Amino acid sequence: MLTSHAMGLRIEGTYTALVTPFRDEPGQPIDWAAFDALVDAQVAGGVAGIVPCGTTGESPTLSHEEHGQVVERAVKRANKRVQVIAGAGSNSTREAVGLAQHAERVGADAVMIVVPYYNRPSQEGLFRHFVDVAASVRLPVVVYNIPGRTGIDLAAETLVRICSFAGNVVAVKEATGNVLRAQKLVQTMGDRMTVLSGDDALTLPMVACGARGVISVTSNVLPAEVTRATRLALEGRQEEARRAHLALLPVHDAMFLEANPGPVKAALALRGAAKDVVRPPICTATEATRAAVAAALDAYVRGAR
Repeated sequence: MLTSHAMGLRIEGTYTALVTPFRDEPGQPIDWAAFDALVDAQVAGGVAGIVPCGTTGESPTLSHEEHGQVVERAVKRANKRVQVIAGAGSNSTREAVGLAQHAERVGADAVMIVVPYYNRPSQEGLFRHFVDVAASVRLPVVVYNIPGRTGIDLAAETLVRICSFAGNVVAVKEATGNVLRAQKLVQTMGDRMTVLSGDDALTLPMVACGARGVISVTSNVLPAEVTRATRLALEGRQEEARRAHLALLPVHDAMFLEANPGPVKAALALRGAAKDVVRPPICTATEATRAAVAAALDAYVRGAR
């Protein structure tokens, strides 16, 4: 079986679930200047990679044309300085195949495929979906399991079966919120599958169980700090990793006081990095959440001095 290492791509460390900045104008067009600056900030912060067009990137409200533009722009702006794992998921297998193939054509390093949402396929349907998408490209595939948003859980047994048929499925973004589930995947899959935390607040305990990194929301705002905390954990520097993780925990919590990416866009706006604009049905963060986000960031910065 191929692994991410065998395919020439080491999936490990901090990956930023990149927001898609919008301009505060009619139609809320994409703010490409802010997007480019955000990618550059991630590179400067030392992240291993960026993940455009995931949930944090508001992919459900991007048109097909915008989705393609975001992935292509991310690849060009990253310019091989960091990996680009392009979000290419859909609740339509045909659409996911098209998105994955487009990502491959424009030079993405890998694709991330979310469990199909809303239509609640059976485990057999999930198996066929991921095998079909993986067979359509040569890129490494990261499976994204987040039952709280999709309405269906990809069973560990189904993931094992997928991997037995699709050698380029090499990693899973585990966002069930269940550390026991994560350690079971590590135990079952060993080196065959890289497990990444899908929850910032669980990165340290998941790495302790064998996960190899995180796809992070907080790193949009604090890329260097999240990168450092993840690196300390991966290096087994337990006490330093614990301190770094716990210092970030209030910021992680603030990022999810409301529907993502409302709070993280509020945080970016506080830093002048992007407009506080989200597309409906997501709402901008309330004043109370904005205040909580500002307080968490201020406290973290003061504590880091």
